[in-house]
Amino acid sequence: MTATRRPLVISDCDEVLLHMITHFRDYLGEEHAIDFAWEGGSFVNSMTRQATGEALSEAEMWQYLNLFFDTEMHRQTPISGAVEAMAELGREADVVILTNLHDHRAEKRAKQLAGHGIHARVFTNQGPKGPALKKIIEEFGATRVAFIDDIAGHHASVAQDAPEVTRLHFIGEPAVAPHVACAFAAGHAHARIDRWDEALPWLLEKLHHETKEES
Repeated sequence: MTATRRPLVISDCDEVLLHMITHFRDYLGEEHAIDFAWEGGSFVNSMTRQATGEALSEAEMWQYLNLFFDTEMHRQTPISGAVEAMAELGREADVVILTNLHDHRAEKRAKQLAGHGIHARVFTNQGPKGPALKKIIEEFGATRVAFIDDIAGHHASVAQDAPEVTRLHFIGEPAVAPHVACAFAAGHAHARIDRWDEALPWLLEKLHHETKEES
């Protein structure tokens, strides 16, 4: 018997669908004379004032990060292949976005993505994504679910809260990818793929494979 509900794809946005860190780096340098050198550490340890070399405080880091999302999201550009991949996945599954932004930015993020040709419902979240993902799955009633995110910790959270979900660790920003701990190597993701021309066939195979198992 074939499942009646469509599969569900739950994707992150920044560094999965849209470049963020490189645009944030450029914004800090151009507008605030702040250098941003991120090599896998925390944001706060990556930001220094150009004039003095002084590191920013955590409160200042959040101030500039919030300013970026309030005023500079227009800078963000799509990861290569992301728009086409979301369109193809949308033919096979329901596609939604789970992004760690404050709730008041959900509509702005949806409009931002739509402007790039990605039309999907946006869910906002703060903290680990496992609990939020479970609520989304319950709402859609999906039994076949794929989760895509660039942060290893979110894969660990989903692995704990929804271990049946197919989990793809994906980092589409080449300046970031080599410096991020691999959720696949840690056992929290089913694959680590950083290019959409390779990730899309893998995801489609998983969706089709699971469909056949349920037939």
